[in-house]
Amino acid sequence: MTRTEVVHSELDRIQRRSLLVGGVGLTLCVGGALLDPAQFFQSYLFAYLFWIGIALGSLAILMLHHLVGGAWGFVIRRVLEAAAGTLPVMALLFVPILFGLHDLYVWARPEAVAGSELLQHKSPYLNVPFFLIRTAIYFAAWIGLAFLFNEWSLEQDRTGEPALSRRLQMLSGPGLLVYGLTMTFGSIDWVMSLEPEWFSTIYGITFMVGQALAGFAFAILIAVLLADRQPLAGVVSAAHFHDLGNLLLAFVMLWAYMAFSQFLIIWTGNLPEEITWYLHRAGGGWNWVGLFVVIFHFAVPFLLLLSRGAKRRLHMLFAVAMTIVVMRLVDLFWLVAPAFHPSGVRVHWMDLVAPIGVGGIWMGVFARQLKGRPLLPPHDPYVKEAFHHERGA
Repeated sequence: MTRTEVVHSELDRIQRRSLLVGGVGLTLCVGGALLDPAQFFQSYLFAYLFWIGIALGSLAILMLHHLVGGAWGFVIRRVLEAAAGTLPVMALLFVPILFGLHDLYVWARPEAVAGSELLQHKSPYLNVPFFLIRTAIYFAAWIGLAFLFNEWSLEQDRTGEPALSRRLQMLSGPGLLVYGLTMTFGSIDWVMSLEPEWFSTIYGITFMVGQALAGFAFAILIAVLLADRQPLAGVVSAAHFHDLGNLLLAFVMLWAYMAFSQFLIIWTGNLPEEITWYLHRAGGGWNWVGLFVVIFHFAVPFLLLLSRGAKRRLHMLFAVAMTIVVMRLVDLFWLVAPAFHPSGVRVHWMDLVAPIGVGGIWMGVFARQLKGRPLLPPHDPYVKEAFHHERGA
């Protein structure tokens, strides 16, 4: 068995086990939905946002790489493409949320809208038909972008046509604009409108930076796991991971800057319609969850990634990236759950099982996507730069 076949065999095993775990997890959640439908939709939404965040963040990082270039992207390009390739499945997994609009969103309840002047004022935008149309547009844009990047990349593998690199680059600029626009409205529709009386003009970009951070950390995890396997073993060096660690540090700092800027501006303004969102997250135990996020989503990764050694030691970089991925899940829980339980922290068993169920399906599709292509793009314009990237010191 060749080394490539060994990797494919491992991915086959991951695919089977992930789909099995995902199927069992979602089955348990369906059973939970029969007992407590409202809690099921809350837990499912939180889990869904985490996994689609990795897929969309990977798509954004992929476009960024094609736009600016660099050997760092060559190492993780296939991981990013495979993650972006899961978006059609994520569109299907969005369907359960459509059945729970009434349970999730107060603006989807006619009786609530009739009794609220604020909801009536926002109803031209926050209404079910328009919500469905916007969601369809979002997925059409994201899936279309992911399809083009994957198809042109595989065509480049087959033909080695240099013009395809230029085509990928030319698509990346408009693609990032489309992603920014759609995800801004998507974050408003799916998350911010859980508490429709609150608004923040910086919310969309903060949400997108979080997705990019999740996608980048996930790509680093997979790259570390594959670093000692061919063909990456002959290419990837400590210098590559040093570059990836530097970029991960940049995204950590950007996320912290955006999150703190939103907090500072709203808290300084001290307007009742704005600070309520933070008040829901400042008591009942939610304040401790927020502090936990500050420490392990920012402070600890920031301090560790300042070290050159930590970025060049695979086990250290892996630990930091894994911490960030886990903390993205905690941060999303802190964003979503207080909208339903503002009086205090409440962790339901479906809050734990739903991410496993959705994640199992996602990981199974990701593994299938990854094994369907060479782990390194042979005709990438940065292949020579990557092979000659500084090794060692």
